[in-house]
Amino acid sequence: MINVLFVCLGNICRSPMAEAVFRNLVVTEGFADKFRIDSAGTADWHQGNSPHEGTIEILNRYEISSENIFARQFLPTDLTEFNYVIAMDDMNVEDLEIFIDNESTAFVGKLCDFIKNSRYENVPDPYYTGDFDETYELILAGCRGLFDFIIEKGT
Repeated sequence: MINVLFVCLGNICRSPMAEAVFRNLVVTEGFADKFRIDSAGTADWHQGNSPHEGTIEILNRYEISSENIFARQFLPTDLTEFNYVIAMDDMNVEDLEIFIDNESTAFVGKLCDFIKNSRYENVPDPYYTGDFDETYELILAGCRGLFDFIIEKGT
């Protein structure tokens, strides 16, 4: 089983969108039984909440399910329970690095690192920008790149 965790600040916009998009991608590609996919926030503000209405709206537009996605806070044990911990921006990575120690086994990176020739280094937070379309397009491209990377690597 390949365990992938997407991380953003509050876990209501970007990371649940990435969780849903990546989940849809692995199902479409026929790998659903090979992956465990989740999302978390570095802050605890929205624990237990459903994704933001803008996230739900865009996922519905593309017929991607957000069922059973609820906000939770990132836990230090996620760095050993997940193979890949994929952050949405530099600040998220900095927040995660605090917890990295000798027991951490996860690959930690940013989603935009998996987008070839991207002019973006970070996935903008639509909670602040209001641009859920831009966020969706970046997440879609990043998830495709991440999936290809994982499949090529073999784990």
